[in-house]
Amino acid sequence: MASQPDDEFAAYAAASIPALRRLALLLSRDWYSADDLVQATLAKLCLHWPRALAADSTDAYVRAILVREFVRGRRAAWSRRVSVTDHPPELPATAPDLDSLLDLQAALAGLAPRQRAVLVLRYYCDLDVNQSAEALDCSPGTVKSQTAKALAALRRALGSDSQAASAARDSRTAKGAPDHA
Repeated sequence: MASQPDDEFAAYAAASIPALRRLALLLSRDWYSADDLVQATLAKLCLHWPRALAADSTDAYVRAILVREFVRGRRAAWSRRVSVTDHPPELPATAPDLDSLLDLQAALAGLAPRQRAVLVLRYYCDLDVNQSAEALDCSPGTVKSQTAKALAALRRALGSDSQAASAARDSRTAKGAPDHA
């Protein structure tokens, strides 16, 4: 017969897997790595379930585990030697402007893992600076500087790409070619 904490953990894990997979996908950029990251997170959570229950927010505690596992995994030597894919993941289009979405995914893929983690926590998970710092186990100043650097890098990447696309569109229009962009 299973004990009550085991049942609580199983229920929590089952309910949170979809959200954890989405967060892990944003960080790791492919479903296989995302699933591995969620599995590692749930394994750690199982070991520390009583601590997670005692935390102010169990969801924040689990998010912190997931982000730390992601950053820790990126520091490992194998992640620098092995590249699973060099293309952004093929996600179903939910936004009407697919070109902009692909440009943004490519720009995010070019960021350092910690910078990507900061942006995901701040703008996807809607955490404030202090919550993001707690999840990343760093100071709020580090979160602020990493956010500024990541946003500057995104602006550079997206600015140059969008200017090039705009110039190409203008040249096609000037030549009388139909504009399908």
